[in-house]
Amino acid sequence: MIIARSIDELRQALSASQCPAFVPTMGNLHAGHIKLVELAKPQGDCTVVSIFVNRLQFLPHEDFDSYPRTWEADCAKLQAAGCDVVFAPRETDLYPEAQTVKVHADPALADILEGEFRPGFFTGVSTVVMKLFMSVFAGKGQGVAVFGKKDYQQLMVIRQMVRQFALPITVVGVDTCRAEDGLALSSRNGYLSESERTEALQLSLALRELGRDALAAADALARHLPALEVKAMNALSQRGWQPDYLTVRRRHDLQVPQAGDALVVLGAAKLGSTRLIDNFEI
Repeated sequence: MIIARSIDELRQALSASQCPAFVPTMGNLHAGHIKLVELAKPQGDCTVVSIFVNRLQFLPHEDFDSYPRTWEADCAKLQAAGCDVVFAPRETDLYPEAQTVKVHADPALADILEGEFRPGFFTGVSTVVMKLFMSVFAGKGQGVAVFGKKDYQQLMVIRQMVRQFALPITVVGVDTCRAEDGLALSSRNGYLSESERTEALQLSLALRELGRDALAAADALARHLPALEVKAMNALSQRGWQPDYLTVRRRHDLQVPQAGDALVVLGAAKLGSTRLIDNFEI
């Protein structure tokens, strides 16, 4: 397994590759990340994983400095999964000068839900993903990038970016990996206390209940949705959560659904000091 620290080192490591399969991460890897790597491996001729905690997507009050960095454990897991190249740039390698040129995603998609509560988040995500894509795929005729569906809105933003910039990349979305009790795996689960870890499952349960209510009201969902959202958020609030949103949207653009649309239920809420997100396609 090759470890590349600079873009030049990465491109040298990929010089013989015609179709890299790429999994971008921020490290602190868990079984969900490894599933992405394993699914990526047969889809390209070289499997690349990036480990980079991207400052641009953190708000000033968020956990950039304290975000878990578990380099040695991450490398051991990646090697066991058959990763070929790890791209682990320092901040000065990826951003050698202030990043004044940024990718601003479509506000209709990026300024709702996560974008409403984390303003600028998707600009940071889109900018770093574009830079990673250009580092990995420059000069290649094709490539594959694999993302988990747990960050559902992020996946939609990246797919739109790839489509509108005509990048020669196939974006693959992979179903969320869950613990045995159904909790979505997340690096931030490590922040939870033992009692919070037990309580954390309530977010997915609330989303499933909201999904059932939405399907029952499918013929007039747009009209009933505000009341269904309030019901779901109140149920979590009464358990001590601080919900940002629980909602039902149409899958392809996350707008308010109409009858017949394919649906996804999405939610974000803070439990103690830890903010969790989850979603289910229904």
